[in-house]
Amino acid sequence: MSSEPVAKGSCLCGAVSISAESMSADVGVCHCNMCRKWAGGPLFAVDCGDKVEFSGNEHISVYDSSEWAQRGFCGKCGTHLFYRLKQNNLYIVPVGLLDVDTELNFDHQVFIDEKPDYYAFANSTKNMTGEEVFAQFANGPEA
Repeated sequence: MSSEPVAKGSCLCGAVSISAESMSADVGVCHCNMCRKWAGGPLFAVDCGDKVEFSGNEHISVYDSSEWAQRGFCGKCGTHLFYRLKQNNLYIVPVGLLDVDTELNFDHQVFIDEKPDYYAFANSTKNMTGEEVFAQFANGPEA
């Protein structure tokens, strides 16, 4: 009962393609120090669940950024492909990577306590500190 993927995209050079069976329409931003180093600024991303497929796997490099998560990127062009939670195989994908026609909603920010003062967003969002994020995951959320 497989249907067309909800979300498709590719890296900058096209060596890696992604397709996801689901994608949240809610865009989140992570302000943690690691995401800002990785992305060069806050990471805008969407939850794509655990049913994500890639083509061009030979070009994907994976970095274990913590005990609980990995970050994937294209080894040819460097495009960031995913942040993956190891425990439940949940893929958080940079929203700019995906070619979507769906209307998206920027609705939450995490690690708000690590956000530098030099930028701010006008959107009204749910804001969570790092401690609140870790507490949520400790309680076994769907994420």
